[in-house]
Amino acid sequence: MDPLFRPLEFRCGAVMKNRFMLAPMTNTQSHQDGRLSEDEYRCLTMRARGGFGLTMTCASHVQPHGKGFPGQLACFSDNHLAGLTRLAQGIRAQNSLAVVQLHHAGMRSPAEEIGVQPVCPSDDAETDARALTTGEVEQLIEDFVNAAVRVEKAGFDGAEIHGAHGYIICQFLSADINRRTDHYGGSLENRARILFEIIEGIRHRCRPGFMLGVRLSPERFGVRLGEIIEVAQQLLNDSQIDFLDMSLWDSFKEPEEEAFRTRRLLDWFVALDRGETRLGTAGMIRTPKDAALCLDAGVDFVLLGRAAILRHDFPMQAYKNPQLGPVNLPVSRAYLNSQGLGDKFVDYMKRWDGFVSES
Repeated sequence: MDPLFRPLEFRCGAVMKNRFMLAPMTNTQSHQDGRLSEDEYRCLTMRARGGFGLTMTCASHVQPHGKGFPGQLACFSDNHLAGLTRLAQGIRAQNSLAVVQLHHAGMRSPAEEIGVQPVCPSDDAETDARALTTGEVEQLIEDFVNAAVRVEKAGFDGAEIHGAHGYIICQFLSADINRRTDHYGGSLENRARILFEIIEGIRHRCRPGFMLGVRLSPERFGVRLGEIIEVAQQLLNDSQIDFLDMSLWDSFKEPEEEAFRTRRLLDWFVALDRGETRLGTAGMIRTPKDAALCLDAGVDFVLLGRAAILRHDFPMQAYKNPQLGPVNLPVSRAYLNSQGLGDKFVDYMKRWDGFVSES
């Protein structure tokens, strides 16, 4: 069997029918209060139906003031339960694992969206974000855990903790941004404490079979590659998560830091001792050949973002045609609508140069 289509079992007992995971994608198409919209439901269930072994939601904020973009799906209130339950059922009905990404934007929360001053591990003049108190950090941990309990109640197979891309957990990991003097700042152990306490809380309060993953990104936003490698290895050593999702911007690139250019960025993470934890990569995977090269490099699965936007049924098409090439850009609004994107998502995609045609 083609390795891309071999089932993958996770420590929790869940089985992904193939090695294709839908990456969490910003799309701006749910309701302003965080409730699920028809457009978001259609977009995600269409990809579950298109063959993705695991379908992940966009980043879903765990506190009202953790919102990162307009029309963001939320999981901080029981008012979101009805939509989340419907979404979990719709994804799982297509034999796809259903996972919510848990998120807080921190200093990247637009003040005009949240109506209050954004928060951060430390005061940040550039974004006018204020430092969280120690009590607020503890509440943030509790709200991540509460959100996981809520999505489990809604029927999702699991959750992923968003620790990447400069959002709040990534902000804690950054020695440049996090200048705290309490036990959530200073050493790498302290800066990573929030992540490990969230994991511990979820494992304590959710069932043993609840799938748990973490997304990390190793460059940009003030994080250092060596430290992210160390955090990744500790996550793997602790055996508390089912999968580690490395968002690498480009799965085939060299590291930006010269000291680490002895191997490709992906290879630093493949080389880690992962035990029973599964490892995935995201970034510039646009064809079945790209995906196969990632598996050949040693990862267990791939996450598709842009390729899944352009082909809702990428896994099915890849199964029929291993030589499938990338979609030629730009594409029309009508084409993206045919792939299940609502108009708000298409408008968002116009931010990407050369992605959506003017016609």
